[in-house]
Amino acid sequence: MPYTRPARPPPEEASLQGSELAHEIVDVLVDRQAEDVVLLDMTSLSVFADYFVIATVDNPRQARAVVDAVEAHVLADGRSRPKVEGAADSSWILVDLGEGIFVHVFTEDSRAFYNLEGLWNRAQEVVRVQ
Repeated sequence: MPYTRPARPPPEEASLQGSELAHEIVDVLVDRQAEDVVLLDMTSLSVFADYFVIATVDNPRQARAVVDAVEAHVLADGRSRPKVEGAADSSWILVDLGEGIFVHVFTEDSRAFYNLEGLWNRAQEVVRVQ
């Protein structure tokens, strides 16, 4: 039986769905005590990403707990399992939600070192929760 790709929603609808999910992820991160959570709209700057969600945690253990909560939220919403890059003891874990939304969970030192907000400083900041 041949594989049939599911129909994609129109671009404006896909963008709205992505925006809603990105905002939900911000809420999940804040609920899990992540700090300085930022949602960046990347649509005008990137062909691979619509949104970056960036958050700071105290240590790699908290990072893993935050990522687990993001995964659980996405799966509970009936979406496919996100792709996760970064070891359990890593200071930066990347979660690709597969819909143009990338979640970056950093320890404070790693966030300062990689400075994604500086690199993508032309991105529109949609939300910032201190």
